[in-house]
Parts: sequence; structure tokens; C-alpha cells
Amino acid sequence: MLIDITLKELNNGEARVVRIFKNAGETVKAGEALFELEANKSNITVESEAEGKICKIMVEESQSVKAGDVLARIEGPPCPQAAAAEDTADFNYFGTLLKPQEQELECDITIIGGGPGGYVAAIQAAKMGAKVILIEKDVLGGTCLNRGCIPTKSLVRSAEIFKNLKEAEDFGCQAENISVDIKNVIGRKNRVITQLVQGIEYILKKHDVRVIRGIGEIKDCNTVFVKEKAAEITIKTNNIIIATGSKSSSLPIPGKDLECVMDSSDALQMDELPEKMVIIGGGVIGMEFAFIFSGFGVDVTVVEFLDEVLAAFDSDIIEEISKIAKSKGIKIFTGSKVEQIIQGEDGQSIVVFSKDNEKKYISADKVLMAVGRQPSLDGLDVASLGLELNDKGRGIKVNEKMQTNIPNIYAIGDVTNRVLLAHVASHQGIVAVKNIIGVPSEIDYNVIPSAIFTDPEIAMVGIGEKAAKKQGIDVEVGKFPFAASGKALTMGESRGFVKIIKQKCTGKILGGAIIGPHATDLIAEIALAVKKGLTCEDVIETVHAHPTTAEAIHEAVLAAEGGAIHFVN
Repeated sequence: MLIDITLKELNNGEARVVRIFKNAGETVKAGEALFELEANKSNITVESEAEGKICKIMVEESQSVKAGDVLARIEGPPCPQAAAAEDTADFNYFGTLLKPQEQELECDITIIGGGPGGYVAAIQAAKMGAKVILIEKDVLGGTCLNRGCIPTKSLVRSAEIFKNLKEAEDFGCQAENISVDIKNVIGRKNRVITQLVQGIEYILKKHDVRVIRGIGEIKDCNTVFVKEKAAEITIKTNNIIIATGSKSSSLPIPGKDLECVMDSSDALQMDELPEKMVIIGGGVIGMEFAFIFSGFGVDVTVVEFLDEVLAAFDSDIIEEISKIAKSKGIKIFTGSKVEQIIQGEDGQSIVVFSKDNEKKYISADKVLMAVGRQPSLDGLDVASLGLELNDKGRGIKVNEKMQTNIPNIYAIGDVTNRVLLAHVASHQGIVAVKNIIGVPSEIDYNVIPSAIFTDPEIAMVGIGEKAAKKQGIDVEVGKFPFAASGKALTMGESRGFVKIIKQKCTGKILGGAIIGPHATDLIAEIALAVKKGLTCEDVIETVHAHPTTAEAIHEAVLAAEGGAIHFVN
């Protein structure tokens, strides 16, 4: 029989289709996610009520829908729960008497959270022979894949293409009547996410990882409870990994709840570009969005409380990116505290902030709060479980094996509040699994690369020049500008430099930073050198292909050893 998948109920008039997980002609199981909608700054997942073949997808991404709209048509029998609900639709009282199906499962490892820490841990554990259950309340991939790393990088790429079109004449090409269609930009972003989510689902299925959709509740160190639709599932488990991630932080600024104020998730769903935007926060998130929206032609202002943007980096990196931002029209106010956000009579917002004891006012169409993230402990009754938190009460305390104070409960990723990066979460997941399986493993936080997708990119690993001075380490610094790189000049990317930090007494490379083309890819070579304790001579003796941007690392290392070949200070 043909079954229509409809939008059952909606509190706020309309929703927008942000993601379509399946295509016409594909088969689907009952309870499998078909669509993700966005309404009133919250996500809604629409799941299949039947098992069978999708005859037709009735909507498109970015389309507005309302309650009662048909989203898809499936050929197959309805699932028993859906049929029962339909039969008793007019008898809600009796519908509430339907008993949920109770299940009891057993496994070696239960993982709560399917983000870059949780799903990687699940795959690693399954590969090592463990029976694994993965619980995810939303969509696999977590913040990184759905609302963070991947979607922002998709927007970065669109901004890069737009820039290339505008600069086409510099390369002997012609491009006319160019513009940005933000709806199509967002649509492409959603397609990229869908492909990656489906890839994760496929890999988990191939490794026989049972995925349960719901909120996991830890009852005790060997019991996890979760509701999945009409089922109540009790999981008896030998080990638990908590990977619940983080959520956006917010400052107690009057006016932060105005309609014009967005967080990073809202910014990734925009269907119209504002003329002017104020970004509160000049950290990684804020600066990435500043360059993205500036690249799309938006007038961007960044207001940062600290005296510098990207304060964790060395001063020369900060100076360079600030200079580049200014050249792109991005206005930056540091040492500034936002006092209030006011809704103007003309529909614009007014951001009020103080700098040097003076009140300043900036008007904007949209205000983006980009003040970082905090561990998500929602739903985890840490007090009852007896789980210890970190000194500041932010995040679950773990040792280098990712083990909590309860021996068979581990925590990984942002929920630990150690280093809130997706690649750290993934590595922590592998470390946790290895220790559970019986393979001793620890994580080294001294060699964690940071990647920032501004234009140009920035990356850093190991000890910076600023940190070395604080720690009293005697170092030498080698720098090489991309303006002297043949490959960079052919790309039209002459901004930035590579910087190498060498320990004087040993010659070992302790760290490095890059601002320039391919920085986030190139940093891997420096990370490997730091991790393996390589000396500058080790890198110098390694032949680097020509012409490549990687040659800039070779030259920077030469500079640390007495002088580069293709540049003279």
C-alpha cells in the first residue's frame, strides 16, 4: 500500500526543510530518519512510519512546509505502532494506554552520543571485536558534522569560489554578472552533510553497531536506559563511554533573545544575506564567520572582549590576520565589552559596547553570538552517579586514558572540556576503546594541531613563541613568507608565512604556525615532526616536491638553522 509521510504537528506555523536523508527509489526502514526540518531555532527529525520503497520525495531542501503537508510517499506496510496510532487517532485516552514495548539488550560497550568522538569510538570498538551499542538523540555526526566543522567549511568554499570569480580578470579570465545565492549555498552545504551522515550510517551498519535513537540515561555503571519511539530499552553493558559533546555558550547580555540575534547554528541556515552584521566574539568561531560573511559581501564588525582576537596565537599571527581582515573591510574592536543589544525602530539592531571607558554604538541587520561552547551535561545525572567534574565544574574529569573516577565509565570529546576540537574527540574515542579492550593507550595533548579557516587559513601545533618564553625555553625561530613561494604566487596567494620554533640546545622542532594557503593541510608535517622529536636537520634532509606550498615549511626550517634559500631578511 502507498503511505504518505506527513508533517504531523508544528507549534509555529511553518518549518523549513534543511536536509533530505533519502532519495526516491531507495528503501527505508520504519523509524529511519527521512527529513530534518528547522522551526523557531530548533531542529525536527521526521522519521519513516513504514518499511518499503520511497516512491516520491514531495519536497525540496530549503522549502517551507506546514503541518499536514505530505513530505514523501512510501510503498509498503505501515509499522504496527503507526497503524495503531492511526486507528486510535480519535481516541487519545485509549492511545495513552498502549503499553510501550520493553526490551533488554546486552553489550560490551554502550556509547552515548554519536558525534565525532562517539561514532569513531563505536567503529574502533567494533573493529576490535566488541559488541557495541551507540545512542544518539539527534543526527549522527554531532555538532561537528551537522552544525560546526563541515557546514562552515562548505560555506568557506563557497566564499572562496565567489572570491575567485571576482578576481578572475587577474588570472586572464572573464566572469560577468556574478552574485551569491545564499539559498543555493545552504542547499549545497546540506547535500554535503547528508552524504557524510549517510556514509557514517553505512559504516556503522557494516560493523554491526546497533544505533538507537533517543536520550540515554545512565542508571548505574552497568545499566543504560533509553526510549526509542514506542520502545523502552534497558541496556546491560560492561562499559560506558559518554560522548555528549557541547552546546553554544551565551553571554548574559540584555537583548540577546531578540529575533535579530543568532548563534552559529542559525547562521548556517540563513536564507537571506544581511547587509550588515555584528559578531560578538573574536575567537575561532567568530573570526571564521567574519571572513565567510565578509567574503559574501556582508559589512562585518567583530567585537572582542580581550585585547586581541585569536588570543591563543603568537602576536605576529594575530597582527597578520588583523591586517588582512582590515584589508577586506572587516572592522575589529578589541578590549570591548558588549553592554546591550537594542532593537531599533527601523528593524535594525544596535549593539552597544564600551571601549576605553567610552560607549560605542553599531547598527546591524543581524547579530551573531560567537562566544564559544560549553560541555553538554544535560540528561547526565552526574551527582547521582558520583562522577567527578573538573576543577571549575565544567566537564567530566578524566585521566589520560579517558577514564572517569568510575573505572568502567569513560568520557570523551567536548564533554570533558579538555580541548574542544573534533579531531581530539575522535582520538580520545580511540584511546578510550583501546583501554577498555585491554590495549594501554594515552593521549598526548602537547601535539594537538589547531586549524582556523579564515582567508587565508591559520594553523598551529606544539609550543608557540609566546608559550616558550613563558616556560623559559630557549628557542630560535625560523620564518618564511609565502610572498617568496613560487607555488603561492602562481595561486595568487602571497599573504602570510610559515613559522618554526626550534629548541636551541637540541635542534628539535617544538612547534610551528602557518598563516597562508593550505595552512590547515600543511600543519600535519610540523605536527609529525613535533610528535616524533625530529630535528631541523631531519626535515632539511627530506626532499620536498617542487613547486608546492610544502616547500615553505622546508624553507622556514632552513631559516631556523641559519638562513632560507629563497628569502633574505
